[in-house]
Amino acid sequence: MKNLHLNLITISILSTVSTQTFAEDNKEKDIEKIEVQGTYIEGYGAHDVSGASRLDLSIIEIPQSVSVITSAQMEDFQLSDINAALDSATGINVERIETDRTYYTARGFDVTNFQIDGVGLPLTSGNSHADEDTAIYERIEVIRGANGLMTGVGNPSATINFIRKRPTENPEISVSGTLGSWDKKRIVLDASTPITDKISARAVLVKQDNESYLDRYEQDKTVAYAFIGAELSENTYLSISHSYNKSDAVGNNWGTNPLFYTDGSATNYHYSTNTSANWSNWQVAKNNTVVELAHFFNPKWSLRATYSHKTTDEDTELFYVYGTPDKNTELGLTGYASEYDMDDEHDLFDVYINGEFTLFGREHQIVAGINHAKMSYDDSSLYDFTTGNGFPAMPPLPQWDGNATKPTLEDGLTGSDVTNKQKAAYFTARFEVLDNLHVITGGRYNDWEVKGTSFDVVQDASDKEFIPYLGAVYQITPELVAYSSYTETFLSQTEVDIENKILDPITGESKEIGVKSEFFGGLLIGSMAYFDVQQTNVAKLDENTVHLPMDQHRYIGTDGISSHGFEFEIAGQVFDNLQVSFGLTDFTISGDETVTDYTPSTLIKLAATYIVPAIEGLSFGINMNWQDDISRNQGVVGEGFDNAGDEIITEQDAYAVVNLMMSYDITKNIKLSLNANNVTDEKYINSLYWAQGFYGAPANYSASISWSL
Repeated sequence: MKNLHLNLITISILSTVSTQTFAEDNKEKDIEKIEVQGTYIEGYGAHDVSGASRLDLSIIEIPQSVSVITSAQMEDFQLSDINAALDSATGINVERIETDRTYYTARGFDVTNFQIDGVGLPLTSGNSHADEDTAIYERIEVIRGANGLMTGVGNPSATINFIRKRPTENPEISVSGTLGSWDKKRIVLDASTPITDKISARAVLVKQDNESYLDRYEQDKTVAYAFIGAELSENTYLSISHSYNKSDAVGNNWGTNPLFYTDGSATNYHYSTNTSANWSNWQVAKNNTVVELAHFFNPKWSLRATYSHKTTDEDTELFYVYGTPDKNTELGLTGYASEYDMDDEHDLFDVYINGEFTLFGREHQIVAGINHAKMSYDDSSLYDFTTGNGFPAMPPLPQWDGNATKPTLEDGLTGSDVTNKQKAAYFTARFEVLDNLHVITGGRYNDWEVKGTSFDVVQDASDKEFIPYLGAVYQITPELVAYSSYTETFLSQTEVDIENKILDPITGESKEIGVKSEFFGGLLIGSMAYFDVQQTNVAKLDENTVHLPMDQHRYIGTDGISSHGFEFEIAGQVFDNLQVSFGLTDFTISGDETVTDYTPSTLIKLAATYIVPAIEGLSFGINMNWQDDISRNQGVVGEGFDNAGDEIITEQDAYAVVNLMMSYDITKNIKLSLNANNVTDEKYINSLYWAQGFYGAPANYSASISWSL
């Protein structure tokens, strides 16, 4: 289904949904105000998205595709980590390349902009390490496309903005416990209370321990979060918060299963197959401290300043398996041991002013700010070249039990010491050109500099760039708008080529046009968009290094890569007692055959819950992700086989992962929830982003009980 035509489908769906409106006060009942800067949204529909724009705009006023994963959706389907949560986001593809390393893509490009309450820096290595918990977040906002309104820097894929939980007006406390397959045990405590009439606090604690469907893999996770806010005056609010997230993984893989034999035929291992050694481990500790100051000069003008300090400490002992096995003997693989440690530190300061002004008899809005960020990381790798245990010959993988002699890991010290500084000035203005026409224009001036070395390769580079943004929103009716937007993109790269030179920045253009509408008085929001993206100099893995260990991978800059397609989404209340979030994405990538092949071009995301009227407190739901077929060209069959010279193509057929839930309110304060994941027991390869891959989790189950007051 590489060329699904969505325009007629989406138009017909939109046209069949009633536009009956409720009173405005009914719309407000869906939103519970929490302090000055946060919003808790019941159900699966959201009206305001703070991370999509620093202007005071609703979702339908933003000239880009926007999705929200609400707290209700995360609770219903036990989306307790960001991978599970983003699996439910329209247009987002979660590329699980290893147990503890994940890439994210949208519209054919890597998603690297992950922010907290609207501030943040691109991921250091373009991927996320370890398991990031969602318990501290109120909701997750997904702004697809090049987010010129908020960041101005990054791929034209998406920006993921995590909105943290904040103190509530009244005392609240909840405790939940979960037991699940593979000895999963999880407990979450969430408490919020006013301390005085001016000071309030919230704290979240999480402890989770679980084994896995993968051989030898276990995880121990600890999360702690505290937020204290104080009204310094009637118009000034100060907060300080800290989050701690620690993940201890044992038996994690580094690299994954080979996907083909020497004769070119596909491997088909048991879903539990894991290439890790029994001593493999990956320990990650993340700390993030945020200080915020908000001041309201008057009802129309305000200032916000944020300072964020984030550190990541990683300590690993890893075992990589490479080579191509023989189909008859399963021999031919070699182990590769390494110790990898990294210390990553981010400091970010952002301040902006936001206000309204009158010009030519019309009301307009403007945002102007400055941003300064410093990111530095040190990492090191050690090997064992001398004892013979660092590169052992592997037994047949189906018989592998992880029993490898632990190497000394004292040889060949290499690593990185890199500092990245970014300075930016930005502005965005929304002009009311006509009563029903608003134009949004702005830009961001970026000045960045990278210094240091990475694995003996000099990383020194710098550049300056102004990134423009232009958007327009036309209100056809009070409930229906049409929009368009244009922005250029700019993103520095850290990948190096075969000559160990850092690649030049990625540049390009991003265009989007669409319609958005509110139905049933705002209880349901629907959108349809067409996007067209062109980029140049995008890093692509050099196929000559594909079978080398990761620290020896090299890249080339590809010219002319582009993406265009459609997105359709509805979210909110369709009928009484029925909440729905549905997204359909279909697009085509040109200019990079490898990316085209391994990226699913059609994604369908569905989450729906129904409250049973006849049985008070009972609800059930479904969460389904579907993607079309993907593949990867792995080279050609070598000499010595009848089919020598034939192309080796790894294929993953289209598949759906279906999850079910049921919950019952035993009392007003106690709720029981049952969740069943992958109920059809679908066997599938998680990702073909790399030339290796491992299987997704088979059918699994969990039961949770929660108490709240």
